Amino acid sequence: MIPMDWYFLSPHLDDAVLSCGGLINDRVKSGNRTAIITICAGDPPDPPFSTLALSLHARWDIGPDPMVVRRTEDLAACQRLGATALHLNIPDCIYRRNPITGDALIEEDEHLFQPLPTFEFPLADQIGLALTDLIPQEAQVVCPLTLGGHIDHHLTRRAAETLQNPLLYYADYPYLIRDQLNPSDWIMPGWQKASFPISPAGLKAWIEAAAQHQSQISTFWGGLDEMRAALTTYWSNGGGSTLWGNPQPS
Repeated sequence: MIPMDWYFLSPHLDDAVLSCGGLINDRVKSGNRTAIITICAGDPPDPPFSTLALSLHARWDIGPDPMVVRRTEDLAACQRLGATALHLNIPDCIYRRNPITGDALIEEDEHLFQPLPTFEFPLADQIGLALTDLIPQEAQVVCPLTLGGHIDHHLTRRAAETLQNPLLYYADYPYLIRDQLNPSDWIMPGWQKASFPISPAGLKAWIEAAAQHQSQISTFWGGLDEMRAALTTYWSNGGGSTLWGNPQPS
C-alpha cells in the first residue's frame, strides 16, 4: 500500500525543516499529503525562567513572547515546503521542571544533551497518545534518530516509538555535521535504508524554509549566507535524503 500521508516529527520549531526540508518538499511535490508536527511548541510557564532560557531569549531577540514568534516562523517555513504545520503544547525543555523537586530541568547549555530522565517517561507517553489522535494509523511517521543526544529529541523519539504506525528515522542536522557523527552508530540491527534523492527545487525550498526560522540561525551559523552554503554542501553530499527503519512503498 502506498502511504499517502507522511508525518515528520520535529522536537522543536525548526528541527524537521533543517533536517528534512528538501525531502519534505519533494514528498509534497510527489503528491503525498505531508505534515510536520512540532512537539515542543507550547508556551512557557510563568516566570521565573532559568538563566539558560533568559540567555536564549536574549540571543533570539524576538520580544517578550518568543514562542509566539517561533510558531509564526514555523508556519511560514512549512508553507514554503507545502507541508501542514501542527503544533503540540509541550514546553521546550528549557522551560520544563523536574516534577518531583520543582527545579529547572535544564540549567546550563551542556545539560541539553542527556538521556531522557525517567521522570519524563510519562510525558513521552502523553505525547504518544496525542500523536495517536492526530496521525492516521496507516500514515508514514518519520522521527529523529537523536544524533547529538538533545533531551527533546529523545523525548520525541520515545513518543514516536509508542505508535503503531510504520516508522522511519532521519539524521538530526546540523548536529550530525557539527559533532562529526556517524548515523551508523544509531542504526538498529535489521533496519533498512531508504533513499530519496532531493531535487534542486527541493534544495531551494529547503533553504528558503530554513531562512524563515530567522531567530534560530545564530544557533548554528553566522548568518543566512553561511546557512545557505552549509545546506547546499550538505545536499551535494547526499545529506537529508536518507531515512532508516522499515521503509514502506513510496
